[in-house]
Amino acid sequence: MHSTTEWGPGSALNALQDDAMKGASATTSLSTDEQFAVPGFDAVARLAAGTLKVPLVSLILSGGDAFWFTSDPRGAAQAVPQLNGLYLDAARRSTAQVVLDTRGDERFTHATLAIGLVSAPIRFFASEPVFTLSGQQVGALCVMDHAPHTDLGEAERAALRDAAALAGTSVVLGSYIGRTDPVTQLPHRNAFFGDLHEQFHDGVGHVWLTAIEVAPVERFNAFVRAMGHAYADELMRGVAERIRSWLTPGMRLYQVGVTRFAVLLSNSHGLLDTGRLDDLVARLRQPFECLSIPLTIQPGVGLLKVDEAELRTGDPLRLVMSASHEAQHSESGWALYDRDQDERHRHEFFLVTELAAALTERTELDLHYQPRIDLDTGRCVAVEALARWQHPTLGMVPPTEFIRLAESAGLMRSLTQWVLDHGVAQLAAWRREGHDIQLSLNVSSADFGADLVTRLEAAASRHGVNPRLLELEFTESTLMLHSDATRSHLAAIRQLGTGIAIDDFGTGYSNLNSLRQMPATCLKIDQSFVRAIDANPHDAAIVRSVADLARDLGFRVVVEGVETQRVLDAVLGMSCDEVQGFHLARPMPARALPGWLAGHSPATIRRSR
Repeated sequence: MHSTTEWGPGSALNALQDDAMKGASATTSLSTDEQFAVPGFDAVARLAAGTLKVPLVSLILSGGDAFWFTSDPRGAAQAVPQLNGLYLDAARRSTAQVVLDTRGDERFTHATLAIGLVSAPIRFFASEPVFTLSGQQVGALCVMDHAPHTDLGEAERAALRDAAALAGTSVVLGSYIGRTDPVTQLPHRNAFFGDLHEQFHDGVGHVWLTAIEVAPVERFNAFVRAMGHAYADELMRGVAERIRSWLTPGMRLYQVGVTRFAVLLSNSHGLLDTGRLDDLVARLRQPFECLSIPLTIQPGVGLLKVDEAELRTGDPLRLVMSASHEAQHSESGWALYDRDQDERHRHEFFLVTELAAALTERTELDLHYQPRIDLDTGRCVAVEALARWQHPTLGMVPPTEFIRLAESAGLMRSLTQWVLDHGVAQLAAWRREGHDIQLSLNVSSADFGADLVTRLEAAASRHGVNPRLLELEFTESTLMLHSDATRSHLAAIRQLGTGIAIDDFGTGYSNLNSLRQMPATCLKIDQSFVRAIDANPHDAAIVRSVADLARDLGFRVVVEGVETQRVLDAVLGMSCDEVQGFHLARPMPARALPGWLAGHSPATIRRSR
């Protein structure tokens, strides 16, 4: 006859494990569960008990979970709290222990273990560390007896090592089919939801959840690429230990994602005290030393109050994750769930998926073109291609919105390719119709790579357009950020004859040395400096000085944002080459440009000589 008892993630040990390590004691009740969280543990324990001739075997995981086996016919083993520290110490010790007679070890002075109604001191204790196949220690296999042993021979020691090896394999298996994360040995997402539902079965009105984001996905992946999975695993175990040290009784810790933890508690438990939250964030912002290499993370702590109705109809873990994601980018590092903010995120996700489809399957995207006027001749010498998106249900999506999402979702390269193909094809059509104009295309930092020249040259060749008729616009910040790494790419673009424009100049952080070395042909002064130059002498002085400097450096100067006649009159008196803005022409679909060109009067804009 045997009995197996689990001290599992849902028990008080999960909350009391740190107190136990400090020697604290408490009353803990145990429950018997026939659905063993470590498959095959009873078989492993039976083997160890029979070979070493002991009545008690336990598997103690370093996260605090414990599994018990007894061959004694008097009933299930029940642990006395004073033993918690001993077992956790064994679970975290990387070497074997053998105490033949515990009367010679003061740690066991008050150690007893009850079997059924009989409680007796522990007189023999031995433990062997348990490792997974990857070499990670996950706990210890412990054997005990109420009588001392005179010896533990090599055969018995080997049997205990073999049993511990089998237990390690069982722990890994149990991690995938049970409730435990294989890296931190914390209960995982399935256990989290199971325990959350159980809270409401006990009549609790609401539950507070906390999600802890360790680092943005991109940053965590960078850890793995640079240092390897062993380093990342050690980091997650270190984060788990810091969160565990912050917990108070009644809180339960889970690992619910590769880089995400959750804490479950049945009431606020002082959690909404900003000092407590600040303390948690402060602990997590301290450097972690993993494999002797220090690292700081970017934690985010989200909080959510869940009632039973919301649990039935929604996904509370997703909601609290929304808050923790926002918290990563806040100064405090923590945030309450904000429903409006969450809806914005859902809307953005919908837009990203719809944009991906629009780029490959549908005809919702279009290009509008805004003329650029030469001030010496008054002629339209170029047009700037601007992407537009008419969604079938949402209507017109502002370009500032979908371009930002394309950049963050990794779709910018595809969007640029779409603009390049369609824009160059349209330019070829206009030139066949006799329109002597050039085309300017916006390029993002995501496109700044060696294949940009290849893509540009292929599009020009495919549509029979001379690359000299094209100009690529890069923002000032993009060019400054990549000035060293991509100088050769810019030079290759210039070798094709294609122009390079510095867009939005004045909003970035250019220095004169970088500007002097930049292989650009055109400088576009940002419209934020232009709109008020007729009334603001400071803005006028800035535009005039930048235009003079750019001219002296050999750049062609384009002034954006010309929206009134008075602004145009002010620009006409400066060292500028071209103008662009609503006063001259708004962006228009391709079909409207020929009519606009036919009706345009150069004399109304041309600079007087």
